[in-house]
Amino acid sequence: MTGEVNDLALRKHLTRTRDESRDDSVKASAMFRFVQVLLECPLVFAAIFICGIGGTFQYGFCVSSLTSPSAFIQELVNITSVHRYGVDLEQWQISLIWSFTVSIFCVGGLLSALLANALISKYGRKKCLILNNIPALIGAVLMLSSKAAVSFEMIFVARFLFGMNAGLSLIAHTIYLVECAPKELRGMVGCTVASFVALGKFCGQLLGISELLGSRERWPWLLGFTVLTSLLQLLTLPLLPESPGFLLLARGDREACERALKRLWGDRDYSLEMEEMLKEKAVQQDVGSRTVLQLMRNRDMRWQLISVLVTFTSLQLCGINAVYFYSFEVFRQAGIHEEDLRYAALGTGLCELFSSVTLFFTVQSTDKKMLLFRGYMGMSVTLVLLTLSMYLQTFLKWMPYCSMVLIFAFIFFFASGISGASTPLPGELFTQEFRSAAFTVATSINWSGLFCVGMIFPILAEQMDYFCFLIFLFFCASTGLYVKFYLPDTKNLSPLEIAAEFKKLHSKPVKTLSKEQTCYNDKWETKL
Repeated sequence: MTGEVNDLALRKHLTRTRDESRDDSVKASAMFRFVQVLLECPLVFAAIFICGIGGTFQYGFCVSSLTSPSAFIQELVNITSVHRYGVDLEQWQISLIWSFTVSIFCVGGLLSALLANALISKYGRKKCLILNNIPALIGAVLMLSSKAAVSFEMIFVARFLFGMNAGLSLIAHTIYLVECAPKELRGMVGCTVASFVALGKFCGQLLGISELLGSRERWPWLLGFTVLTSLLQLLTLPLLPESPGFLLLARGDREACERALKRLWGDRDYSLEMEEMLKEKAVQQDVGSRTVLQLMRNRDMRWQLISVLVTFTSLQLCGINAVYFYSFEVFRQAGIHEEDLRYAALGTGLCELFSSVTLFFTVQSTDKKMLLFRGYMGMSVTLVLLTLSMYLQTFLKWMPYCSMVLIFAFIFFFASGISGASTPLPGELFTQEFRSAAFTVATSINWSGLFCVGMIFPILAEQMDYFCFLIFLFFCASTGLYVKFYLPDTKNLSPLEIAAEFKKLHSKPVKTLSKEQTCYNDKWETKL
């Protein structure tokens, strides 16, 4: 008996060791494959950088760069009123104008997201990205000229144009990279979208310190910094080919698709990818890109659409903005001086950037479902502990340091799972005909959520204080449970295969016939 137990324990140990070594080999092979592809086809790496620096980088930069010069901009609002009308504004009037200046970015992003489906389907991914730099350049020039012209309205218009740029780039950038990357590397390439968002946030925080561009004299250069990234993309993006998927599935040009694949991937074998695109084209039956309304009416895409609605709603309502907001208060409680808070904020941005880079190296060996579930559950636990620690800060002197650790843990869970896995999800779940419509729905929800959080969260924070974390806890926990039970594994699957997995997961079990029953025209009859 003892020998049998020992043999069983030995077999379990060998099985566990074999599984662990297999996982390690998968991670190593994924990284080796990624490096190999970059060496064989450096144009893919160039596409990642060029699309990122002029795409989602600008979104992240515009989100964080406005924080540092906020006092100077509000001062410019009052100076403009005095210079033009001879009226010294009251503080509530300045705050109202400032709120509009911040929120108009979301309005521009939402409007651009609603137009993105038609623009991307008609003009293509590459051309939209190129033309999308025009509003960014105009906005940057307005930002640079606003102080000299003594006009806060120029900042207002520039923020709207930046929002238009960010709304389209979030969609076109993601779709272009997902369609240009080889199938086995789409997860890693898709994560670079979130990595450039984190990089933009960090650069906005870094350049916003007073020693660089965050001073009274240099803040217009901070807000107009995106003129450099827009020019860089405008000059380099024409050198890249159009998306192969768009050329074949939307334009029907197989020769152009093959030329684009050869430029992007070199002389490697891409027959499998071509076969999958041709199958997808056969399924589409030359229907072209679908509208948002057609997507909502399609029953076959219902669960994919619900999954996008759930994940992108929680992307803004998970509490990441609340944690960033309260981080300054926690840092103050921990004894950090007021003038050093901006450097502590750099730590949060660096943590998000580091976490997104970590996700880049692990996403290929980890399924999206596991990343999302682990991220949301980790954030849920962290929110509970963070609420408790902030409540105990008045009783225990060392508790603020625990709160600091929890803030960084929350940011880590968000950036290492939620942010990177959610952004490219519509491109992986939907076929070509529904892809741009799905991204339009996803980013519209994202912008609407960002606008609502910006308008409502200050009221919640004033009324509920840190107990507002419990509201965000509901969204994190419920989304994590949805992912666990209603989202199938998507690793290394094509959109058609993922659609089959959704049907398998959500289809009702077929009832088997008994000896006494017969089925006629889907109706059950019992033999007497």
